[in-house]
Amino acid sequence: MTRVLVVDDEPQIVRALVINLKARQYEVDSAHDGATALGLAAARHPDVVVLDLGLPDMDGVEVIRGLRGWTRVPILVLSARHSSDEKVEALDAGADDYVTKPFGMDELLARLRAAVRRAEPVGDEGDVIVETGDFTVDLAAKKVNRDGKDVRLTPTEWHLLEVLVRNTGRLVSQRQLLQEVWGPSYGTETNYLRVYMAQLRRKLEGDPSRPRHFITEAGMGYRFEK
Repeated sequence: MTRVLVVDDEPQIVRALVINLKARQYEVDSAHDGATALGLAAARHPDVVVLDLGLPDMDGVEVIRGLRGWTRVPILVLSARHSSDEKVEALDAGADDYVTKPFGMDELLARLRAAVRRAEPVGDEGDVIVETGDFTVDLAAKKVNRDGKDVRLTPTEWHLLEVLVRNTGRLVSQRQLLQEVWGPSYGTETNYLRVYMAQLRRKLEGDPSRPRHFITEAGMGYRFEK
């Protein structure tokens, strides 16, 4: 069974999450502060963490950094903080996704399932083939096929595509994309991302003006969806 660690200081939210998760056959542990959360994570080794940022003893970003010191467990942030800077800080610290309060339970559970799926170890070679309704990405061969024809991508376009596809369903921050594609000295040149994302959409989206696969999260980053 998948074990979830819920970290939130609002009892009604913890209660709602525990009830909904247990009803779907998850095992659930809960913590109301950061220190307890870090201790439970070390003792119980959850498969995914649902974390509020506003905790009574420490900021949730500190909890993320503490977890990332020893584990790659998926971390789904659940927070009332709406500012882009705070969301980006959590993502850059190592969070895998960000859901803003108030939230829909169905959306949260879908995001949680996606986070768990992405954390599963890659197995056979077939896992490197990513298919969408519009195109197919072969990560091993470094090829993209659309309508039976190979799509010619520049090295930078391919690198950007590869980072997004390897994080399917996950919000990747602008800073992470810039540093992974252009290098560690980059982090604020968001115009680069806009230009290259437009080129990818033009080459791969059915309707580049209404993208289905390369989704912009305003002020935060981009998400690839199949």
